[in-house]
Amino acid sequence: MNEALLLLPDFLLIATGFVICRYTALNRPVWEATERLVYYLLFPVLLFNAIVRNPLQPGAMLSLVFSGMAVVGCGIVLAYALGLLRGVDRIAHASGAQTAFRFNSYIGLALAERLGGAPAVAAIALVIAFCVPLCNVAAVWPLARHGGQHFGRELMRNPLILSTVAGLAGNLIGLKFPDAVATSLHRVGTAALPLGLMAVGAGLQLGALREAPRLATAFLSIRHAVLPLVALGLVQLLGLPPVQQLVVVAFAALPTASTCYVLAARLGGHPGFVAGLVTLSTLLGMVSVPVALWSLARLQG
Repeated sequence: MNEALLLLPDFLLIATGFVICRYTALNRPVWEATERLVYYLLFPVLLFNAIVRNPLQPGAMLSLVFSGMAVVGCGIVLAYALGLLRGVDRIAHASGAQTAFRFNSYIGLALAERLGGAPAVAAIALVIAFCVPLCNVAAVWPLARHGGQHFGRELMRNPLILSTVAGLAGNLIGLKFPDAVATSLHRVGTAALPLGLMAVGAGLQLGALREAPRLATAFLSIRHAVLPLVALGLVQLLGLPPVQQLVVVAFAALPTASTCYVLAARLGGHPGFVAGLVTLSTLLGMVSVPVALWSLARLQG
């Protein structure tokens, strides 16, 4: 399926960051500064701009929003439950739990456009707008607790959460910017994805996953096997329209968010372990997305 090729550029950017950091003068100090730039400016601008620019109609798509949030909620519960098992590395769990339920919204938007055009893009934008705050709150909690930080304070100053809330508020009040400002915001946000993915590669430690291989397998299994199955069941149970079914199933099978690494690095987690999870998740997404969509097609007859 051609959908898998959408993930290849992301993996190549991760590989590029790895090579540049390891084999050129642009080593770790450069990429540590890049991580801060991405986390505090570029990704927040991208999230804010994406939400403000996509009209939201929550009343008309209640079942769609519920399905997306149910998928994410299932991932959160399962990821947190792993922390209750004996012998689990607490730092690795606090850092990597987010990879089980967070998603790469940029790949999701590109995939939706190819699957269903403008209606699919509008649908997945709505799902993203409601699920990003939920994901970010759930991702910050274990890291803040592990690092001894105040959870409420971390939420209040988390740039990803703040930008999402601001974007939702701006969308609801119909906020519009002059063309020059809108273009500038778009360009700033556009830089987030390549730099974020290259920062993931720069922080990659190929041996880090060996520190907790069973935990890594569990996180990736939730992300790429369990959640797509949950989505397939939900869309059938709720009887969503065909385009919305495509969106929910594709959404559930997406690779994890590249910002997982940045968040782990900024909150004192285990960024090397998370970088490995993000890289493997990007590769697995090349399989899970086509398989999930094929399964949906079979169910639809």
